[in-house]
Amino acid sequence: MQKTVYGVLARVFSVVLIIVGIAAIFGGNFAHGYVTDQLKQENLTMPSEDGVNALEDQASQDKLRPYIDEPMTTGPQAEAFANNYIWEHMMASSDGKGYQEVSGEYNAMAAELSDEEKATNEEFQALDSLRDSLFMGDTLRGMLLNAYGWWLLGTIAMYVGIGAIVVGVILGGVGFGPLRAKKTEAAAAAGSTSKE
Repeated sequence: MQKTVYGVLARVFSVVLIIVGIAAIFGGNFAHGYVTDQLKQENLTMPSEDGVNALEDQASQDKLRPYIDEPMTTGPQAEAFANNYIWEHMMASSDGKGYQEVSGEYNAMAAELSDEEKATNEEFQALDSLRDSLFMGDTLRGMLLNAYGWWLLGTIAMYVGIGAIVVGVILGGVGFGPLRAKKTEAAAAAGSTSKE
């Protein structure tokens, strides 16, 4: 009796896991396709050889080198571009200061200067330009990292789907194989003893 219950459970879970696995793979492929379509619309190209070599950080160069001059169409490309190209340029232009720090300096200086002084003060104008540049860099980085995040979720979904299908097939093999065969043998044995 117990083997019969295990056999039924194995068969039910095998079917459910296979269906869930197929759905997860479909979802992962959809996420990858959607990210690729959106990145293609932006018509972005990964940095050139010269652009990569101009970076001071060797780790950033190594991360970007496989993608030189390729059109940006994948999450890993978006992540590399955001973290190893845009970020490096932002830090180089601001001497390692982030947007919030530069914006704070800008606001402090703006409070001290009159409107006329703001229009003629070169340091203030440079700080304003740097603040805008960092804001745009952070915005683009956020968008590209968002694309990478969805790509990563799609990848995880596909691996989970493959794992679910493998476990489902194993359970199906057990449920439709040994557990079912033993049930059939037990029923046949019970039938032959009842005839005697």
